[in-house]
This record gives sequence, C-alpha cells and structure tokens, in this order.
Amino acid sequence: MELKLKAERRRGAGKGEARKLRAQGRVPAILYGHGVDPTPIAVDARELYHLLHTAAGANVLIDLQVDGERHLALAREIQRDHIKGRYVHVDFFAVRRDEQVKVTVPIRIVGESPGVKQGGLLEHHLWEVQLQSRVDRVPDAIDADISGLGIGDALRAGDLRIPEGATLLTDPDEAVVSVVTPQVLEVVEVVPAEAAAEGEGAPAAEAAGEGGEAPTGGEGGEG
Repeated sequence: MELKLKAERRRGAGKGEARKLRAQGRVPAILYGHGVDPTPIAVDARELYHLLHTAAGANVLIDLQVDGERHLALAREIQRDHIKGRYVHVDFFAVRRDEQVKVTVPIRIVGESPGVKQGGLLEHHLWEVQLQSRVDRVPDAIDADISGLGIGDALRAGDLRIPEGATLLTDPDEAVVSVVTPQVLEVVEVVPAEAAAEGEGAPAAEAAGEGGEAPTGGEGGEG
C-alpha cells in the first residue's frame, strides 16, 4: 500500500519551535536515508494519523512530498504522547522501491480449530513476526490458519505462509498458537475451625449422655 503525504521544510529548530508546530496541528519530523541529507520537516497531524491507521499500519509505503520534491519513505521512530493522544515526532526513512528492509508484521488468526470445538483452549503465544521484504511488497498481516489444529497441536512460525519474495527472520520453531486441554481445578471444601471443633465434641457429649445416670426426683415425704 502506498499513500501520499505532504510535508514542508521547517525553518526553525529547537523545542520552542516544535511546541508551536504541535499547537498548529503539525508534527515535527525528519527525513533521511538514501541520497537525502537529514532534512527537518513538518506534516499535518490528522493526515499522519489517518496514514498510520490503515491496514498496513506503520509499514505503509509513503509518497512523501516535501515542497514539491517526492521521496519514497517509511515511517520509523514514531513518538507519541499517550496521555494527550497525539504524535510528538516522526522519522521518515527514504528508501528505494526495490530495496529490502526488515519489518515487523502482525499475525492474523484465521479458520476454526477442531480442537477448540472439542473443548480445548486456544493459547496465543506470538502476535507478530519479523520479515525481510521489498518495501513495495510488505504484507499487511501474516495469516495463521488454525483449521488443522486439534487438542495438543501447535502452529509454529515456520508453518506460516510467507509471501513470495519475503524471508522469515523470526525463529521458525517459535510457537504462534496452540490448543491445550483445559485444566480442571479440584475444589476442596474448607471446614472452619470452630465447626470442626464442634463436630469433634458432639460424639463425646452423646457418649456421656448414654453412660450417665438418669436424674432422680426429690425424696418423697411420708404421708
């Protein structure tokens, strides 16, 4: 996926200038990479937000237009203020269309596991994989098909279908998902100490009652 983003060169520098840009709805950034001298730029905050929230996420290929000059770039080192919910700074790395880059791609679970239908639990161990791919062929996600997993089975990184032209960098033996037997918890009834003491004393009281003499009435006077 390739999207356009307009930018302009920054005339000033420093924290004060950066604060002014953010107050105006702009995000300070820098462009660097192949044949490009480090160039301070600024981009529109809303446009940047929408660009980074497509299916491609941070791996979106950007047609960055800086004062009329066009650069193919990837967004890297994305800094955010999570309290205020805004971008603070972004690095744009200029790339060539046929260049190989290392990227992090999310894993998407597809299919239904027979083991889960039989009562097993699906455990998710790995949420993303590392790939080396051409910048213009980076997948939005890697599908993990669980339709063949029974109870006790696992799907590993090496089992994933990697697009042609891309190379898996994650350890192929690393587990992605597995179907396990649910654990059954044994419930042990806890008897309070007072109740236990009363229970132990009851038989003794009954025994004493059975072996004791019946109470007698007072002596009768002679009439």
